[in-house]
Amino acid sequence: MDGQTPPIEPIVPAYRVCILSDEQLEKFRSNTFTILEETGFHCPSERALRIYAEHGAVVDFDTRIVKLSPDLILEALSHAPRYYTMGGQTEAFDLDLSKGVTYVGTDGTGTMTIDYVTRELRPSIKDDVAQSARISDYLSSISFYWPMVSAQDHPTCPSLHELDASFNNSFKHVQTPTVVEEVTTRYAVEMAKVVAGSEKEVRKRPPLSLLICTIAPLAMDAESMDAALVAAEAGIPVGFMAMPNTGSTAPATIAGTISQGDAEIVSAMVLIQMAFPGAPIYHSLMPGMTHPRTGAYYSHESHVYAIGAELAHMWGVPTLAGMGGTDAHGLGWESGMGGGKSQLLSALCGAETGNGMGLLRGSTLLYPEALVLDMKIYNNVRDSVAGLDTSPDHMALDVIQ
Repeated sequence: MDGQTPPIEPIVPAYRVCILSDEQLEKFRSNTFTILEETGFHCPSERALRIYAEHGAVVDFDTRIVKLSPDLILEALSHAPRYYTMGGQTEAFDLDLSKGVTYVGTDGTGTMTIDYVTRELRPSIKDDVAQSARISDYLSSISFYWPMVSAQDHPTCPSLHELDASFNNSFKHVQTPTVVEEVTTRYAVEMAKVVAGSEKEVRKRPPLSLLICTIAPLAMDAESMDAALVAAEAGIPVGFMAMPNTGSTAPATIAGTISQGDAEIVSAMVLIQMAFPGAPIYHSLMPGMTHPRTGAYYSHESHVYAIGAELAHMWGVPTLAGMGGTDAHGLGWESGMGGGKSQLLSALCGAETGNGMGLLRGSTLLYPEALVLDMKIYNNVRDSVAGLDTSPDHMALDVIQ
């Protein structure tokens, strides 16, 4: 620690809640088995197709449709680690996912910002990533950092410039949703080695993790899956986020949307475990809704993101839960309410990590004050779930007497 950056303060729930019953969880598991065995999914990556085929999946190399049996899924995921450590630049900022706490990070990667000085709305640049990283570094509520906006002033490899700005302005673990090509991932792995000090340290305390999105409905992106394989081979944690939209790229029911999203995530996690058994992975369900009249995007209710945490644990892996990303266009009661609800429910459901702090307009706008507001909401949630101290001193019988 540099002597100035305060320690991180994760949410430490004193109690737990369950949204889904065991019977409902089994229904979702059965649905995922059925979808992946009977419907299958589209995978355009030649390398991934070969890995699936070599491990017993039914692969049609012409249509690039892959189908997985339940036994194949369970065998592959049996190798996935339930817990691991996501490293900071010093051990003080390591995220030990086995501690039963919830670590929350910033949101990303927006395209617009309210300028810190002029207060004008403009496209985001690399310096915005750096300034946001410095602010986040000094907020104890922020346990890890997503590049909050895109480095649009560097059109060549913006994702690597975002990593550069993040690593050079924060001691905390960096998680990126924009390193999604094989070539940029190879450079990102080298950057992680420099930050960690060695390849061995990267595997022990990876300072970087990747987030790869699937494509709804039931599809993958070739470049992204190749990137995921490169990161997994290096020991860098890789998560898969499904973002199906109820009523457009997913069924018009919430349960159907969840089933489809879970199947997409599982199909990708299985690939990583087939290729590199024991590689650290995580599950992230972030569905949205499509307005039936306008086609506009809306976030789901908070309990849907908490359900994602329960599904992740059912499969035996950690989760990244949605904890913000409000649709609000400015600061106010709407922007405050959504983040607090999702943080509360996801933490009580045992989410190891969550993200979504600091952006507005559906995670597209960096409004500097929003990060400070979200910290206040975070601290309220943290206090609410901490439980009641009933030790003798706090019972205060002597004072009462």
